[in-house]
Amino acid sequence: MQDYNQMKIAVFHNLPSGGAKRALYGYVDYLTRNGHVVDVFVPSTANEDYLPLENVASSVTVFPIKKSFFGSKLSNLRYLLWVKSSPNDHEKTQMEIAEHINNRDYDVVFSEQDMYTLSPYFLKYIKKPAVYYCPQPSRYHDAILKVVEKRAGNKQKGLKNLIEKVKHWYAVELETKIDAYNASFSNYILSNSYFSRESLLRNYGLDSFVSYLGVDTKLFKPLNLSQKESKGEEPDKNFVISVGTCKPAKGYDFLIKSLGLVKPEIRPKLVIVSNASDTQWINYLKDLALQSSVELEIKDMIDDKELVELYNQAKLALYAPHLEPFGLVPLEAMACGTPVVGIKEGGVRESVIHNKTGLLTERDELDFARATTELLLNHGKREEMGKNGIELVQNFWTLDHAGKRLERHLKDALKRYG
Repeated sequence: MQDYNQMKIAVFHNLPSGGAKRALYGYVDYLTRNGHVVDVFVPSTANEDYLPLENVASSVTVFPIKKSFFGSKLSNLRYLLWVKSSPNDHEKTQMEIAEHINNRDYDVVFSEQDMYTLSPYFLKYIKKPAVYYCPQPSRYHDAILKVVEKRAGNKQKGLKNLIEKVKHWYAVELETKIDAYNASFSNYILSNSYFSRESLLRNYGLDSFVSYLGVDTKLFKPLNLSQKESKGEEPDKNFVISVGTCKPAKGYDFLIKSLGLVKPEIRPKLVIVSNASDTQWINYLKDLALQSSVELEIKDMIDDKELVELYNQAKLALYAPHLEPFGLVPLEAMACGTPVVGIKEGGVRESVIHNKTGLLTERDELDFARATTELLLNHGKREEMGKNGIELVQNFWTLDHAGKRLERHLKDALKRYG
């Protein structure tokens, strides 16, 4: 049987900046370093300023989106009403990309998600053996929104509130229908955790294989910045870090309330690092921090060097998003030797080992505050967990480990459908 030691791979994505793009960058780098030809095809909306793939791919081709008079929103109504109409601007461009790939001698295709529809229209039109990386089904559902609103209190009243709810319903219904419909065209799906695999099966009736992500251990690594603490002295900075989009689903309000229950004499500052923010939510978080007597700093769009330094300087990484499919943040923190205190739901249960590389708790502010306090007061345990985290990442969660996992699935797809 052919081994496919050198494959010609076409890659599609329409991703913004963030963890998914960072993971894709690592995949492409691994595949090209291991002798495969990797050509990337993207619509003009894809973010190629952040970690540009031209640095690691064999080539990158950008297809401009030609805007029509009706645009995409009116055309997308067909998915909500389930009536036939012509493809929208984004779908036309992705169809063009798929046809371009279909007419060339690629062995296999690797497709990432779309920032607008999650599962891309591209999947409907590609005829080559294709692997689709689907970290999650649409999860902006009413359940999470209701939980967040109950905690924060809904400050919008009357007609404005009604309009916002209608807009939300429209967005959720539309995204879910398009996502599920497009995903149904893929016959080889990868998910990023067993939690995500179960979500895809439960929500869309789609089976998938788990292919875990990895982190760049050349970037995320110990910098030995806390030498004072290693000698038993008090460190210069007393803060904890959390990373991710500054929006309600990330659970930053929960973290602030939990830190408010930590004794004032040891209570750390909370540093949030974000690549996108909701202004209204940020204002709410700042007010909540004042009420909880928690010092809060929100850093937007910092570079990788500063992020790694913050991971290294922080006493702990706190992680409390709602039903996060996987989450690279705990891995990045552990790679830097920083223990994690997280909520044991979603994919974090598959990366953080309780009582070895961090602590996992229920979504209860008092329980989370106790776990945070325990590690803040125990330098030796933090140091041991930090070493365990570094070892765990090096043994299983590196980019090369993730790349090997993906490479095996690409070869399997080619053997099955090629």
